Amino acid sequence: MTAPLRVLICDDQALIRTGFATIIDAQPDLEVVGECADGRAGVDLARRLNPDIVVMDVRMPVLDGIEATRLLAGAGVEHPVKVLVVTTFNLDEYVYEALRAGASGFLLKDAPPAQLLHGIRTVATGAALLAPEVTRQLVGRYAARIRPAEGTPDDTRLPPRELEVLRLIADGQSNSEIAATLVISQETVKTYVSRILTKLDLRDRVQAVVYAYRNGLVT
Repeated sequence: MTAPLRVLICDDQALIRTGFATIIDAQPDLEVVGECADGRAGVDLARRLNPDIVVMDVRMPVLDGIEATRLLAGAGVEHPVKVLVVTTFNLDEYVYEALRAGASGFLLKDAPPAQLLHGIRTVATGAALLAPEVTRQLVGRYAARIRPAEGTPDDTRLPPRELEVLRLIADGQSNSEIAATLVISQETVKTYVSRILTKLDLRDRVQAVVYAYRNGLVT
């Protein structure tokens, strides 16, 4: 049998931690290996317990979830941990910063249990959890406040069609939506996405969205 995915819960609200733990531990393929109430404890526990994924709150005492995510999954981290950020709509600016810090995806705190479980399993496999409709509202609404990086973006590595796919990813379109927009197969879209990530040295679709907004490829 495959060992269950090991999950660490980091949230300063005891009721949230208990609720998440109850939902997660009820699944045969998931196991809660630890809980903590602040980002510093989350970083320490993650480094000690080596979980498969950390479910991370944003606003916490001692060290917030953004900084904790950067320490666990940010650029230069030798052994990055997959982080799923949980947030609410009124924290959309924090979501963008958390994604820049290295989070593999985010969920809303009022998401149904099935969505939480799906998010954990998705991120644990190495895929990004970036629901298109949430992307449009959070990243898109916040885009006007994102400062483009200085200089010209190095997107010359991408031919026109791949650049077009990158812009559609940043718009929050799923593979099936991109396929419909460009009138190509989903397998072709997957190939384009893989090439984009490789050429731009990006980990997943989340980083692709951040890259596109950060470099002024979408407005």
